[in-house]
Amino acid sequence: MKKTGSLDTEKLDRLVATARKDYASREEGYRQRALKQYPWVCGRCMREFDHSNVRELTVHHRDHDHDNNPEDGSNWELLCVFCHDNEHQRYVEQPTDGDDRSVKTATHNPFGDLKDLLNRP
Repeated sequence: MKKTGSLDTEKLDRLVATARKDYASREEGYRQRALKQYPWVCGRCMREFDHSNVRELTVHHRDHDHDNNPEDGSNWELLCVFCHDNEHQRYVEQPTDGDDRSVKTATHNPFGDLKDLLNRP
């Protein structure tokens, strides 16, 4: 173990090697690929991003399947964190198959007896 002053150079070398490996792994990930493929603009609100705030730009999977990552990026769109949250909230609130029968309708009518109540002496 080599030490320079209080610095352990072997430990530092391992740390740098691990950091480079982790960076390369992320670089191959879909976010890095999407950031290289598309302009740094939110697909909804059209906000522009640069290196100082690109961390706020996220990759949205159009079909909501995070395992569907085609090489051409056709399942991705870049959204700011606010629009991305809004998109997922909309997805949760709407029926996913487009069939109205999948939506549960309310069976209780809170005003059902209102007419009778108003007509009581």
